[in-house]
Amino acid sequence: MKKGPGSGACPSAGVPDEITEPNSDGSRSNGDSAKKEDVLPFPGELENIPLKPSSETHRKKLCGYLNKLGIRGPIKTWKSRWFIYDENKCHLLYYRTAQDINPLGSVDLSSASFDCKVESDEGVFEIRTPNRVFTLKAISKQAMMYWLQQLQVRRWEFCSAQSRFPVGSSQLVNEPLVGRINVADDEGFLPPVKTPTEVVGLQAASLPAPQTATTLQNISLKHPWTEIQNTVYNICGSKQLWGNDGNVFNFSKFQEHPEQEAEVEAQCTVKETPEDGKMESKLNLFRKAKWVNSSLTEEQPRERNSMDKVNVLQQQMLTLTEEVKSQKELVKLLHKALEAAQQEKRVSSMYLTAAEDKDRLELVRHKVRQIADLTSRLEALEQEKKELEQTLALRDSHIQELKEHVQLLMEKNHAKQQVIVALTEQRTQEHSDPLQEANAITAETLYKQQEEIEHLKDDIDAYKTQNQFLNSEIHQVTRLWTRVAENEKTLLMKCAYLQAQNCQMESKYLMVLRKLQETLCGLPSSHADLVRNLIQEALQWDVKEGADLNLNPVSEYDEYGFMTVPDYEVEDWKLLAKIQALEMKSNNLRSQEVVEKPLRDRWNSIGELSPSAELKSLIRSGIPVEHRQRVWKWIVSQHCSYLPDHYQGLLRQSKSTEHPACRQIELDLPRTLTSNKHFSSPTSHLIPQLRRVLLAFSWHNPAIGYCQGLNRLAAVALLVLEDEENAFWCLVHIVENLMPADYYSDTLITSQVDQRVFKDFLAEKLPRLMAHFEQYQIDVSLITFNWFLVAFVDSLVSDILLRVWDAFLYEGTKVIFRYALAIFKYNEEEILRIHDSVEIYQYLRFFTRMIVDGRKLMNIAFNDLNPFPMKLLRNRRRIHRAELETELCELEQIKAAYVKGRAEQGSQGLEEIVSEEEEEI
Repeated sequence: MKKGPGSGACPSAGVPDEITEPNSDGSRSNGDSAKKEDVLPFPGELENIPLKPSSETHRKKLCGYLNKLGIRGPIKTWKSRWFIYDENKCHLLYYRTAQDINPLGSVDLSSASFDCKVESDEGVFEIRTPNRVFTLKAISKQAMMYWLQQLQVRRWEFCSAQSRFPVGSSQLVNEPLVGRINVADDEGFLPPVKTPTEVVGLQAASLPAPQTATTLQNISLKHPWTEIQNTVYNICGSKQLWGNDGNVFNFSKFQEHPEQEAEVEAQCTVKETPEDGKMESKLNLFRKAKWVNSSLTEEQPRERNSMDKVNVLQQQMLTLTEEVKSQKELVKLLHKALEAAQQEKRVSSMYLTAAEDKDRLELVRHKVRQIADLTSRLEALEQEKKELEQTLALRDSHIQELKEHVQLLMEKNHAKQQVIVALTEQRTQEHSDPLQEANAITAETLYKQQEEIEHLKDDIDAYKTQNQFLNSEIHQVTRLWTRVAENEKTLLMKCAYLQAQNCQMESKYLMVLRKLQETLCGLPSSHADLVRNLIQEALQWDVKEGADLNLNPVSEYDEYGFMTVPDYEVEDWKLLAKIQALEMKSNNLRSQEVVEKPLRDRWNSIGELSPSAELKSLIRSGIPVEHRQRVWKWIVSQHCSYLPDHYQGLLRQSKSTEHPACRQIELDLPRTLTSNKHFSSPTSHLIPQLRRVLLAFSWHNPAIGYCQGLNRLAAVALLVLEDEENAFWCLVHIVENLMPADYYSDTLITSQVDQRVFKDFLAEKLPRLMAHFEQYQIDVSLITFNWFLVAFVDSLVSDILLRVWDAFLYEGTKVIFRYALAIFKYNEEEILRIHDSVEIYQYLRFFTRMIVDGRKLMNIAFNDLNPFPMKLLRNRRRIHRAELETELCELEQIKAAYVKGRAEQGSQGLEEIVSEEEEEI
């Protein structure tokens, strides 16, 4: 026969073997201190009989009868069910009766929440699981609160003991497995509910199941097979094991049939399961039953007088307490007498041991003086006693006078009361009948109001209890949810680490394919075809859909609209784009929890911005997306004074008068940030805004007007600040505050100076690389000139570009020098392996787009390349500017001489031509 999850081997499934009820104060008995005997308690002595000693504290299972709301179509009926809590699975099993072997169903409490509603009937509460809501009803409000509190305890203990919560992930994991009652006490929520022993535990199991309106109403129609099994077991199995009546708690049959004990014990041994850790107590069930029944006949008369004995013992205890108090007073008096005797003994000893009569005489005199002193004190005390007696007599006489006065007042008051009663009766008789009816109505209304007030008080008490329980439920569920969230976070971190490793392996695989692609000509035809097929499969695979669980997907565009994975047209470069995307995803996964989250927490803790070393360090590490706009606005406002309506006035001026740079601006607009979706189309919504920002700046700074490169600076400012006027002032801050003068002039003289300064720094910081460039006659300014002019826009991937801009806006142009040197340091080994000038130039054209590890580049820029003082940069600029201006002057002189010489040669050639014509004539 199939057994239910909560059933034992031999006893009924609904009967718990060992139950430890909590005490009235909410605490639980300690298994080490309590004395237990090998006796099975029966319903009448549940709280009095000690249990069998064991190595660990055992708790009785939570069990009892509850009404369960069954819903079948539109019909809702209450059905009586025996509920028992399964400690192993954290399930609440329910049976039709306590003697059933198989459960009708179960409620998973591990992910359930509990609720009680004042508006419902008394004792009604709900257990909400993700799949279903169970509505139950206890016999009383106290029983309902006990069930709810105990279910909270079991749920908390089960969730705390589960191995799915990683040890050390939270402080809550290492807490001791205490009951929810203690938690409630600590938090000031619901106080412990006293155990209703008459409706839960063994005493409730020994009682018959509550009767319903009809017998069929209580039968579960959803589980007919289970009902048949339970019925057959109760009819057949109960006759064999327990007797004809089938009552588990009736042990009289065992007294008459001791031969069944061995048979049932053998059956229990055969049915024992490995996970049942309490089978030993079940094997002793029948021995215990026999022992109990043999002792019941002797103890019945004594049990009838148990209450009398308790009263007698309490009286004796009070008598003994009083006797102890009197004995304590006697002991105090004896102590005082003993001290006096010891003092007398010491004086006598001194008198006897004195060597001369003079000393003895002195002792006698001292004693006489003490006697005289005590005599005087005694006389004073007697005089004081007489005075006190006289005072007492006077007070007694005064009290007697007051009593007589009070008696007179009471008699006078009584006479007045009689007069009032007589006048009231007379007045009542004089009043008409309508007034009497009105008084009666008033009294009735008052009575109803008093009843309503009492009901409202009861409702207030009920709502207070409900509020306390819901607060405790919310608190416990929140703690459980926090632990689950921490566990999920740990698993996500582990998954992210595994995904990062997977991306690294796939990236290495694609690198191998790319190396093989370069050597296809030297491979056999079969191997070359295999490599081509593998490359084709790799190109068809999409990085964004490479895994079912994608924790940090590489989307096509980032938060600002930049294309994250470059779209190379060359077949070889497409494979390179896949490698770059995988490395980017791997770096993001690795730094998400270790670096990015602590950095975001630090930014979230910053309130009002102010210049400091900490803020400088945070900005160098990169500003999170949610804080970047606010920080950029603050940086610009620190250096630019916003003039009211200045930007709008410049726009009105640009509309009224066409600027000479307007044509060049229109030509550069379609070529601005072609890899960004907000500027890739002529109809993009940011194109008109960019046009207005550039026109306003051309009127704001007529000395520069417009220079190629300003369009890209303004575009980045628009993407981050999302406002035309803020982008305009950001462009003003870059051109007029951060960059040196004449950086965007017609001659670009300061830009050329910076290229010479950068070459000096490159020779100092990276001498091997600079020697390599000189060996193959590589002019790095052909590559780096555009970096400095537009601050790496269109050179670095968007994430690294914006981190560079964060530090650039806060610190100035030295950041560009730092990152330019860091880029070459980042790829130094790769460049040194190339030994052809054409290949070097080709590599330098796109190698910045291959940098995906922004953290590594930042560490090189701000840690490995230190020191980098601004004073040194200014001195180098001044030296090279003087040299460049001298060279430009010499160049102008050479140009002027050349033009002059060409002009003279031109005039001579004209004369010769004329003379030849004349000769022909």
